[in-house]
Amino acid sequence: MRSIRLEGAGAEAGEQSFRARFIRDFALNKYLYLLMVPVLVYYVIFHYAPMYGALIAFKDYSPAKGILGSEWVGLAHFQDFFSSYYFWRILKNTLVISFYTLVFEFPAPIILALVLNEVRSKWFKSFAQTVSYMPYFISLVVICGMIVSFTNSGGVINGVATALGYDGQAMLQKPELFRPIYVLSEIWQKIGWESIIYIAALTAIDQEQYEAARIDGASRLKMMWSITLPGILPTITIMFILRMGNLLNVGFEKIILLYNSVTYETADVISSFVYRKGLLEFGWSYSSAVGLFNSVVNLTLLIMANRIARKLNENSLW
Repeated sequence: MRSIRLEGAGAEAGEQSFRARFIRDFALNKYLYLLMVPVLVYYVIFHYAPMYGALIAFKDYSPAKGILGSEWVGLAHFQDFFSSYYFWRILKNTLVISFYTLVFEFPAPIILALVLNEVRSKWFKSFAQTVSYMPYFISLVVICGMIVSFTNSGGVINGVATALGYDGQAMLQKPELFRPIYVLSEIWQKIGWESIIYIAALTAIDQEQYEAARIDGASRLKMMWSITLPGILPTITIMFILRMGNLLNVGFEKIILLYNSVTYETADVISSFVYRKGLLEFGWSYSSAVGLFNSVVNLTLLIMANRIARKLNENSLW
């Protein structure tokens, strides 16, 4: 009994100590805490409050009856989705496009940051950064319009192919070409913007390490491998974990703007399927079930990636 009392007293003292530290920290940094309020409000309104609507995935939702008044059907919509013809097709397309994007698009800004870090001309470095940033600030609708224009039978790409002796073709009408076009356009659009965080991480590396390596006769490639990459590895790990948490969230805006009924075979993904079923065919409950399945898989991948990263290099989100 005495040990239980001591443990209870210790826990109470620890709680009071934490409370006192928090009050003291809040008094010192009240304006910083105030800056957090808009962010918290945003997440509560636009991310947490809408989670209530996930209930319609388990109901036969009717707008006239509302969410609570609609009939409860349990896992019926999930069973219909898992047993449908479209399940394996859209799951395969989502995984393949996500995998290609992860393999080719994720390392691209890292490589760009490493290359720019080795450039000694400040003018050329600034020019290259500006050029690589520009596509990110172009409207996605305009980007997709440019892609369609470049890849149609009379576009720039087909013009070059024709000059080299190949036959021109409407590339977005070819199911086998949709994935390469999508991934390459993702790299083109995002490589510059996503490299900013890695360039910032490079500036935090202690320059004395490079000086010591030069004295020891290390080449630039050896310094990049032994100093630069380990220096930005924590940033790479965090960005990789965050990417894994959104692995199945293939950007449906670009998919919808680029795909068509001819390329459904390789282009239709979970997010575009949810869009068609929910907004075009008014299957709100069915599309919510598919979207909830997608979110659960993403959460599982995020937890797994975080756990693996923590075991391998002790860098993780939590």
